[in-house]
Amino acid sequence: MSMYFIKPGLQTSIQDLGRYGQMHNGISISGAMDPIALKKANWLLNKKLDSAVIEITLIGPTIRFESDMLIAICGANFELSLNNKAIFNDQIIHVCSGDILMFGKLLSGSRAYMSYSLSSNLPKVLGSFSTHLTANFGGFFGRQFKAGDKLFLHTGENKNAAYRTISEQYQINYSRSYLLRCVSSVESELFSDVQKTSFLNKKYTVSKNSNRMGIRLSDIAMKFISPINIVSSGLTQGSIQITPSGHAIISSVDGQTIGGYPRIANVISADLPILGQLKAKDKINFLFVSHQKAQQIFIEQNKILNTLFEEPEFQIS
Repeated sequence: MSMYFIKPGLQTSIQDLGRYGQMHNGISISGAMDPIALKKANWLLNKKLDSAVIEITLIGPTIRFESDMLIAICGANFELSLNNKAIFNDQIIHVCSGDILMFGKLLSGSRAYMSYSLSSNLPKVLGSFSTHLTANFGGFFGRQFKAGDKLFLHTGENKNAAYRTISEQYQINYSRSYLLRCVSSVESELFSDVQKTSFLNKKYTVSKNSNRMGIRLSDIAMKFISPINIVSSGLTQGSIQITPSGHAIISSVDGQTIGGYPRIANVISADLPILGQLKAKDKINFLFVSHQKAQQIFIEQNKILNTLFEEPEFQIS
């Protein structure tokens, strides 16, 4: 039982919710860039929300299934077909041995997540199935899939999952223009009021050089009267660093664990999944909120998701 990758896509890899507790060893969390989409795909198949899935980025794969199974695809919207017949996100899809799944044109977003009812034979590395593409470990031999690869599978517990769909109220529209809410960071006070006002008033453009390490923003550089020098310290996903050239980088899941550029702000937890759906030429604005407001937004987001994941074992902690 396996999936055979006829075409691998641009960057197709195994991801789960990441490996925690290793940043002091210089190992970033990694995992899905859009954890909400991952959880939705797993929920559709009645799997644990943190189960490993296939993350598909910008250009999708062509896959031949070599066993009957169920799949579910959430996140970015591609033109999808199974044996040349159109299929769609946010529902359970029955596939049979010999069926061919094709990801066509990307319609919106950047990353899709495909859950599957069978289980893989891959081992966990440091407590996670996630592929760390920069350091080349975890997932499928530490790398993205290549043409001719086979992902071997065995019977899972969820092959007979009840039919489910995700209703429109829980679906996200990827508009190519986003407002990212952020809170003050450890070096925010080192920036002048003029610099912080400039930061908020700009509309940024996502650079083509963005990746799982960081989202680089193309824009008119922030001006400095004198450079801000700091001691290197820990970075988390969503840290917005300003480089000496005055440009912004948002740290992401495969990003370095420490850095020496000052952080003007941090993207709030509730908005981090948006980073996984950004692509070149998308537009971004930032809005400062209080830490209390950020916590309230996160709680409200989880309440909405828990309405979808209504089974007690699927509640988000």
